Amino acid sequence: MVLDDGRVWNGLRGLRKDNTGYDLKQLFIGSEGTLGIITAAVLKLVAAPRTRVTALAAMADVARAVDLLHAMKQALGDRLVGFELISGFALQLSRKYHPGSPDPLPGHAWYALLQADDTAENAPLGAQVEDALAQAVENDVVIDATIAQSQEQADRLWALRENISEAQRREGQNIKHDISLPISAIPVFNDETSAAILDAFPGARVVVFGHLGDGNLHYNVAAPEGAVARQFLDHTPEVNRIVHDRVVAAGGSISAEHGIGQLKRAELAHYKPPLDLELMRRLKVALDPRGLLNPGKVL
Repeated sequence: MVLDDGRVWNGLRGLRKDNTGYDLKQLFIGSEGTLGIITAAVLKLVAAPRTRVTALAAMADVARAVDLLHAMKQALGDRLVGFELISGFALQLSRKYHPGSPDPLPGHAWYALLQADDTAENAPLGAQVEDALAQAVENDVVIDATIAQSQEQADRLWALRENISEAQRREGQNIKHDISLPISAIPVFNDETSAAILDAFPGARVVVFGHLGDGNLHYNVAAPEGAVARQFLDHTPEVNRIVHDRVVAAGGSISAEHGIGQLKRAELAHYKPPLDLELMRRLKVALDPRGLLNPGKVL
C-alpha cells in the first residue's frame, strides 16, 4: 500500500492468524483508493474442482428460493459454491437479446442457478444434487429442476445469468441498486419493495437477480414498457429512497459490491450513522491529511 507521502506499507503476509494489533489491511480493503494505493496482494489458492454440477431450479417465490438455499447448504455443505437468484422477468430479458439461449424451465416466476464443486475425482456429487433437488420438489419448495449433463450445458445455463446486465442495457437505461440484506429478510424485502415501487410508478418493471448465497441482490428498476427510459431516470432519487429505506430498515447495506465513489456519496451521508462518518473522516485526515488520494470519492 503506497501512502500519501510515498512510503510503502507492506502487509504481504499469508498468515491465517495474526493478533498483533490492528488489522491494517482490512482498513485499506474497500477504501476505494482514498487511504492509499494498493500495488500488490497475497491470494489464497485452492484446489481446482474435479467434479462440478450445475443446476437450474424453478420456484413460485423468493421465500422458496431461500428455503432451497438452506436445503442445498444442508445437503452439500461448503461444496455449494454458487447460488444465484433470478426473476422470471430477468431471465426473459436475457433470452430476448441472446437468441438461442436455453429455455429448459419456461414460464416460472423465480429461478435459482446453483453450482456445486468437489475436489475429489469421481465424487458422487451429481447424485447428491439430484437427490436434494428431488426432495425439494417433494417438499413443494421447487416446482421443477434440470441438471446440466455436460460442461457445455452448464456454460449455457450460466450464460443466461451473465447476460442479464447486457440485456438490461440494450432494453434501456434503468435505475440500479447493488444491495445486501440478511438472507432471511430478502423475501419480505422483495415483496414489500416491489409493491411500493409499483404503487409509486405504475407499470415500472423490477429486474431482480443476484448472489442469494451472499445476500447480495442487483435490484434494478426499468421504465414501464413503451416509456422513454431516459426520462424515467429523472425519478432516480424517489426510487432510491423507496429501495434504500427498506434495505436499511432490514439491516442491510446500500452498496454490497460496487462501492460508493461519487454516485452514492449523498446516500452514504443519508444512511450512515454520524459516528461512522466521523470515524471515517478522522481516518481519512490521519492517513491523507493533504487530501491527495482519490479526492471527492466516498466522503
